Amino acid sequence: MHERVLSASPNWYCSRCSDVNRRGVLGFGAKSTVYLVKVTAASAAVLGELSGHTERVSGFAFCQHDGQESVCATSSDDRSVKIWDIEQKAVLAEHTAHQSTITSIHWSPVEKGLVVSGDEKGIVVCFWHGRNDTHSFFPEPRTIFCLACSPHNENHVAVGYKDGMIALIDISKKGEVIHRLRGHDEEIHALAWCPEPKEEDLYSRPEENTADASNGLAEVGGGYLASGSRDQTLRIWSTARGKGVMTLKLPFLKRRGAGVDPGVKERLWLTVHWPKGRPSQLVSSCFGGELVIWDLTKSGKQKWTLLGSSADGQNHSRIVFNMSSVCVGDRELLISTSMDREIKCWDLASLDCCWTLPTLGGFVYSLSFSPVGTGFLALGVGDNMIRVWNTLSIHNLYDTKTYWQNIKSKVTALAWHPAKEGSLAFGTDDGKVGIYEAYSNKPPQSSSTYHRRTVYSLDWGPPIPPLSFGSGDKPTYSLYSCGGEGVIYQHDPWKLSAEASNIDKLIRDTNNIKHNLSPHTDFSWKPDGKVLAIGNEDGSIEVLGAPGLKLLCTIQQHHKIINTLRWHHQHSDQPELHCLLASGSSNAVVYIHDLRSAIENPSESPILVTEAFRSLSGHTNKITSLAWSPHHDARLVTVSYDGTAQVWDVLKEEPVCNYRGHSGRLLCVQWSPVDPDLVWTGGDDFTVQEWAVSKQEHARPPKSKRRVELEKKKAPQKKTKKKKKAAGKGGLKTEENESPMGEEEKGGSGADEAQSEDEGEDEERESTTPLSDVFCESDNCNWFVLLFLELSLKKRKPRSMLPLSTSMDHRPKEELQQDCLTLAAVRHAHGESVNCMPGSGEHIQLGLFTDREALCRMFREEEDSHLEAGHYDSVMYLRLWNGDLVGALHVATEKGELTDHLLSLAPMAGYQVWARTVEAYVKQLCLQEQFLKAASHLVSIHKIYEAISLLKAHQFYREAIALAKARLQPDDPALKDLYVSWAAVLEKDGHYTTAAKCYLAADCNFDAAKVIAKKGDVMSLKTAANLANLAGESNLSHSLSLRCAKELMLSQDWLAAQDILRIQDTLLGHRLVFCVSELLTQRLSVTGVVSWSSASSHAWSKPTEEDFLSAIQRVWQSEFGLATADLDQIKAFHQQLRAIENPSATASMPIKQLLSHVALDVALSVVSQLLGDWASAVEEFLRAVTRGFEVGHFSLMAEMCQLLLPQGLDSVALCKQRLVQGDERSLFVSQSLEAFVCYQLLYKDWWKHSCTSATTTANSLKHTNDHQTPLENGDTNHERETGSQSEAQAAEAIVKSEGFWKVLLSEPHASLQATKRVIQDIQSRVSSLVQHLGTQPQTHSTDLDDELNSSEGPGDPSSVADCESFPALVAQVTEHQKKLAALPDHLKKYSFPDVAECCIVLLYMDKHFGLIPHHLCEKATSLLLKYGTTGSIHKAWQRFTL
Repeated sequence: MHERVLSASPNWYCSRCSDVNRRGVLGFGAKSTVYLVKVTAASAAVLGELSGHTERVSGFAFCQHDGQESVCATSSDDRSVKIWDIEQKAVLAEHTAHQSTITSIHWSPVEKGLVVSGDEKGIVVCFWHGRNDTHSFFPEPRTIFCLACSPHNENHVAVGYKDGMIALIDISKKGEVIHRLRGHDEEIHALAWCPEPKEEDLYSRPEENTADASNGLAEVGGGYLASGSRDQTLRIWSTARGKGVMTLKLPFLKRRGAGVDPGVKERLWLTVHWPKGRPSQLVSSCFGGELVIWDLTKSGKQKWTLLGSSADGQNHSRIVFNMSSVCVGDRELLISTSMDREIKCWDLASLDCCWTLPTLGGFVYSLSFSPVGTGFLALGVGDNMIRVWNTLSIHNLYDTKTYWQNIKSKVTALAWHPAKEGSLAFGTDDGKVGIYEAYSNKPPQSSSTYHRRTVYSLDWGPPIPPLSFGSGDKPTYSLYSCGGEGVIYQHDPWKLSAEASNIDKLIRDTNNIKHNLSPHTDFSWKPDGKVLAIGNEDGSIEVLGAPGLKLLCTIQQHHKIINTLRWHHQHSDQPELHCLLASGSSNAVVYIHDLRSAIENPSESPILVTEAFRSLSGHTNKITSLAWSPHHDARLVTVSYDGTAQVWDVLKEEPVCNYRGHSGRLLCVQWSPVDPDLVWTGGDDFTVQEWAVSKQEHARPPKSKRRVELEKKKAPQKKTKKKKKAAGKGGLKTEENESPMGEEEKGGSGADEAQSEDEGEDEERESTTPLSDVFCESDNCNWFVLLFLELSLKKRKPRSMLPLSTSMDHRPKEELQQDCLTLAAVRHAHGESVNCMPGSGEHIQLGLFTDREALCRMFREEEDSHLEAGHYDSVMYLRLWNGDLVGALHVATEKGELTDHLLSLAPMAGYQVWARTVEAYVKQLCLQEQFLKAASHLVSIHKIYEAISLLKAHQFYREAIALAKARLQPDDPALKDLYVSWAAVLEKDGHYTTAAKCYLAADCNFDAAKVIAKKGDVMSLKTAANLANLAGESNLSHSLSLRCAKELMLSQDWLAAQDILRIQDTLLGHRLVFCVSELLTQRLSVTGVVSWSSASSHAWSKPTEEDFLSAIQRVWQSEFGLATADLDQIKAFHQQLRAIENPSATASMPIKQLLSHVALDVALSVVSQLLGDWASAVEEFLRAVTRGFEVGHFSLMAEMCQLLLPQGLDSVALCKQRLVQGDERSLFVSQSLEAFVCYQLLYKDWWKHSCTSATTTANSLKHTNDHQTPLENGDTNHERETGSQSEAQAAEAIVKSEGFWKVLLSEPHASLQATKRVIQDIQSRVSSLVQHLGTQPQTHSTDLDDELNSSEGPGDPSSVADCESFPALVAQVTEHQKKLAALPDHLKKYSFPDVAECCIVLLYMDKHFGLIPHHLCEKATSLLLKYGTTGSIHKAWQRFTL
């Protein structure tokens, strides 16, 4: 399924979490998964994975018996042990006998069916999976850290404990302890048995001298046991005597680096491995990641030899956790896993590193290919490191370099410099932006400007003001970054220490914007550096022109946050593709917009784009990233939270393939810059995977059921951290669950992913004491401990100071939205009387959003409520905030509530003492989380701003606003800041109506209307449009009204649509279009083209006998006040209609949307007629008619001809008389329109003869080689009889006329259509040949021409005698394209019926009905012989006429 994979890192702090079998397959646990890797002396390749555990894999072991190499065992923190078949990747057996976290596992080297495991409570479980039998033992009440089964005795198991003791137990005697081996002072990390069973040859001295045996080894050959401990020593034990025979202290190597204290035990994990066939040699880890091999027979102090000493950079850079060895061919290999997230393979003969396999310790947030260094792929990973992978390296398939200096957080964004080699920009989770020079050893440069939240995206672009101002040298490219707070900064790469500029200021100044901009979530510079696209939190996309960032257009297609934006590459030979912008959001649909007209021909005012060029639907969850193929035109790959990557053919709106190799959500994607078939993806499964598009078996993403399965799989990871990881210093250590979309879970690697420093990792490892042990020693009280912890973490929210006004925000949505309209009417009354009293009665809640007098009224009602409820402290607070100090003291004295507040009211000790005491008391209250009380004390000493800031910082916005309005001036900036801040919080939480009130109170009318419209339903859009109109935001009201009207049009609610459009006078042009659309829908419903019913409609839209165009003019005059004599008014309408977006029709366009575009064409044609511009009117007629033809809807085309040209060719002739003579463009337009009228008349006449002579036709067809009936090429919706005999005779006379066929049998158009068919045919043959060669295994280049010449193209064999080579085919295409370019532009611009098709119908009708003159048949035959030689036309000709 995949080509290459960077897998997740092996789990840390596990005694045995990796193993290798005899066949050279390495398995290691990473998070809750086991990865399988094929190991050779030259390289490694990921084979697959074992998925089934729900929590971290804590142990892994292969069965080492003959014939059982594919069987392995795993243990997990989910307290289960599973037996797997790695060939089938299936579970063979499992048990859940453990009640605590499993810490170690081992497969018995002697008994092939026995798996032994131990947990942190000291329980040892023996599992005979063949007979599904388990036995549990409790040899010692201690925490087990590791265990190892004896290779010499099937009943002996060595167990290492946390306190440093080692127990040798006999499982045949119910876990009886044979020996307790004491000598280590701290936890045992690893145990390893000597491969030889004998012990007697170990000593050369008598037994009584074994006390100093460290120098007395002569020959190793017994059944010894080696142990490694955190106390920095290795010990060799005699299991027969139960004594230690040798102690080895770790050497302090210089390779550990400067500043490392040898006495710091937290930096050590000491693992040991005894290779098979080497009884005198032992391999162990060391302090800083080095591996040493000990010669136990060597005398002297230095018994060790360092692995990888022949060259620098071979050793691990962090501590090593696990080792295992295997013989591959004639070479003995050692595999090691480390905290540096690398797997290394060592040759035990030469002691050199054979290869290194990098792994990943976090989510893969970003991928970026270098545009200068071909094949260099940068990875931004959640383990606080950047990796640069040379994907084109031949000798090392995983040639990777790691960068970690000055990166203290997850790397969430990357961007290579477009021209400078090795310059890599990065952004992190903590808001840092920096630049690495990848080919130097210097630390990165960091920008002095930090984002307040995660950096989501980076890009290089041209400098814009203010960086582009001034004289002197300036950088060619600026670095731009977008953070989670919604701000885009421009950084000077030459002066990162300088302050970065916020581009919002330039956008506001250039476009004269007064309102707040929507928070930005992503951006993308067009490759030519002339246009910037910005995605926003509200789902809108803004397209701006550089360098001034002039707003060119706004795209309102998405309804959710924009996650990713990408421009199409610029090296396509089709210029119309250069302006394609792909966007993905959280609504799982990818939209493609063609912005060529907005960019190349910008208008004075920004264009509003509401319809996509293409829509790509299929994903079932949010879109996180996308990338255009640099090798294809309009080929796109997208990734999603549904766990799949999807390749699309954008122009066809078709899926190409779907990749499902990941086990989690996908976050990033890149297309290979070298191989057009390779794509790279990364996700939250901690992997980067390379895969081939052509090798995928699926075409579309899976159904949403897979999403449910993924969520179930990830659900257990969201639990509170395991007791083993509970902090031992007085509380629980919480995890940060953040990702690019805010949903990252821990990977279960044994330590906090966000900590890359050793201190953080080892500090967490120290905290292994379960928190429950602090309270009790038995499991019986765990429920009480957990309940206590849960209750202690809950926070109780204080009682609201304003309960009446707060309760008013919990009413139905209609009433809340009405509040917004009422508030807007009050604030914009301008002295007029309004039937509303804010701050009292049913409008009490509006006291917060109007003037101080209303606030006082609200206070009085709130005070009365508090008095009735007995909340006298609240009454005191309200009066104090309102400045009524005497009243506050009076109430407190009268009700007996003067407690600690007497302190703030007693000035007898002097003002200074009183003020200092109050400040100290405020600090004390803040520590107790009594923020309201603390704010009140600040108010008592006149620190109003500090009180407001305190309330705001702790989310008491309502109270903060009440205090600010009561004590500050109405125009104080702090009050507006409060409203805006609260509105942002409310908007994020989905309380849109209250947020709108805040914006209205802050005079941010634009934002108020926009936040109400955020829900996107008809009611919200209508309310928002009315609100914007009341507030004077006419442009916003215009766009919102139009959006609402379009939604109503789709539901066919014509009355409501016209009502909402009446809000704005500027929408009169749209009202005219909606009027035409309603009239058109009603007319087409009578003929059967429209099958749906309208929810509501106007009386004037009902069909009558009146001509369609006359009915439109009549309704416009009577209902919309259009005066046909007022040319200025008509010209204004014409300009409005021209400004409406009117894209070309596509086959996938819904019929309702298609009819709206047809209605616009008809409206433009009517206005052009009123202006006397018949050239434009005829062109609009043609566009309205051909829309149905272009999408294959013949019924619509025929009905539009009937509606617009009721007299058929006579109507066309009348139009031609009114055209300017000599205008070539008008001539071609009228010719095309006349041809389409003839085209539909031709088929109507054909169908009429087919119906009236069905029996004769059937008999004749039966005798002509079983040809199909002519109706199979037509539209069955038009198989109806002619209305009257006279009309049929008139139509037949027209069809028989020579002028009729002269229009259809146009040789220039036949030449044009034939040239296009030939080009398409040759391109199809080339594509078929390339596809055929791609399926052949490694065809040599010298055989390429032979393969091509032996392949058959897709065209008709009669048209191609011999297949040519690629150069010949390319030459043919070039020749025909030149021929195509030589034809007149007007001939190519306007649609025309297929001339060859018309010739075939003519010959068919002549043969079966005898209607056609002989010379016309000869002309049709001549045209077919000349231009109908391609395969499809030739076959149709042969079938219907011969």
